[in-house]
Amino acid sequence: MKLHVIDTGFFKLDGGAMFGVVPKMIWNKTNPADANNLCTWSMRCLLIEDGNRLILVDTGIGQKQSDQFFGHYHLHGDSELHKSIRHAGFDAKDITDVFLTHLHFDHCGGAIVRDAASEQLRPAFENANYWSNERHWQWATVPNPREKASFLKENILPIQESGQLKFIERTGDICGTGLGFDAWFVDGHTDSMMIPLIQYKGKTIAFMADLLPSVGHIPLPYVMGYDTRPLITLTEKEAFLKKAQEENWVLFLEHDSINECCTLKNTEKGIRPDQVFSFSEI
Repeated sequence: MKLHVIDTGFFKLDGGAMFGVVPKMIWNKTNPADANNLCTWSMRCLLIEDGNRLILVDTGIGQKQSDQFFGHYHLHGDSELHKSIRHAGFDAKDITDVFLTHLHFDHCGGAIVRDAASEQLRPAFENANYWSNERHWQWATVPNPREKASFLKENILPIQESGQLKFIERTGDICGTGLGFDAWFVDGHTDSMMIPLIQYKGKTIAFMADLLPSVGHIPLPYVMGYDTRPLITLTEKEAFLKKAQEENWVLFLEHDSINECCTLKNTEKGIRPDQVFSFSEI
């Protein structure tokens, strides 16, 4: 197995929304905001090369939305999904599977593209199965008013219409995916989000999605205002961080604009970051 970091660029979100009830004077030390109270976040994906399979975990925000939409999120940086895949030595047609941790637009927007000639929406990866789970799919396609703006139908429905949609069966909190790695299911951020747990070079690599957006979110109360069930997130984070610390997992951070990976340690104040490093150092 070989893993490739796939950078898809940066965007900005309100710092208060990203840290919930934590005061700005505290979170601003680790994630400094600009004059508009916006913090920079990455959209870092992962490509798993495993035998005959080439599995892309999440797809970033994509390029098909309007300029007005993108104007809200201040996209920047030189990286882009397909450019990064080519840099890893592959093409979109080589992708066999797209594993979507959840269906918020900054995680699945790149899964679908708009054809320049016909304006039709189609899968960006024509030879790939697209993996979600039935419970989250239902949650995303019949969205609650609070999350509706994050579940964009143009990112989601064309996957099913293409016939490329597959579901991973959720039988417990940690389940096999059939893709060579397990997934830890969590429900605080959104219903039935999946955290891939990948065995690599003798280590467990946890792709953190939105359970832990950045190193700055490791303390338990640091829960995003975007989470639909923050008290459930607290419980899920506590259980996850305890196991990850005890077993020395490597946390792969999808949204941390500076730090790609970290490990954890126990302190008098609870679990905190231990080592912070780039993925290439594993």
